[in-house]
Amino acid sequence: MTNQLATTSLIDRANLDRDAVRREIARGLEGADDGELFLEYGQTEALMFDNGRLKQATYDTSQGFGLRAVKDDAVGYAHSSDVSLPALIRAADAVHAVRGGYSGSLAAAPSRTNVRLYGDDNPLDAPGFEAKVKLLAEIDAYVRDKDPRVRQVSASLSATWQVVEILRPDGESYRDIRPLVRVNVSVVAGLHRNQGVARRRRRRDPRSPGQSGIGSCARR
Repeated sequence: MTNQLATTSLIDRANLDRDAVRREIARGLEGADDGELFLEYGQTEALMFDNGRLKQATYDTSQGFGLRAVKDDAVGYAHSSDVSLPALIRAADAVHAVRGGYSGSLAAAPSRTNVRLYGDDNPLDAPGFEAKVKLLAEIDAYVRDKDPRVRQVSASLSATWQVVEILRPDGESYRDIRPLVRVNVSVVAGLHRNQGVARRRRRRDPRSPGQSGIGSCARR
């Protein structure tokens, strides 16, 4: 199933008039050497399973934009979580002030690679909440079953899905989708006062279940 957020422009999602947005970008970056409008939309989910029960579950949605103008070695930057035309007008006023009578030539747009690193799938959509909690419970049971000296197991699962869109004053636009899934497992084991702590972290591209992780272990 196609993710509508993945195929909808962030400009259209905010119900902004494209011509008005282009005018404000051009006004704010007039005479600058470089600059762009950066828009972002993201979803984040985090679950933590500690000592046999779910202790934390959070979900967050964020959005915003940043407008940047480069004048020689000076940089003007304005940002807002309010993706609206009045906020963009205020941002254009702020970055335009860095020009201070300077008149430069806009740098050439970066070349396109035509390499798509990720698909449109959102790791927050599937598997469902119950399946994620079950996975953390299975990790907890698996670790405890491996060694009777295990005293504490903490397992967490976090996922983010980010859409970014960049518009330049020359009309060029760039778009990217960035999914990330991360699993952390922390184990405390030992007898009496002699105990150890082991941690395992794994992050991966949701498309590549076989990708290697990053691990570390500490003893005390």
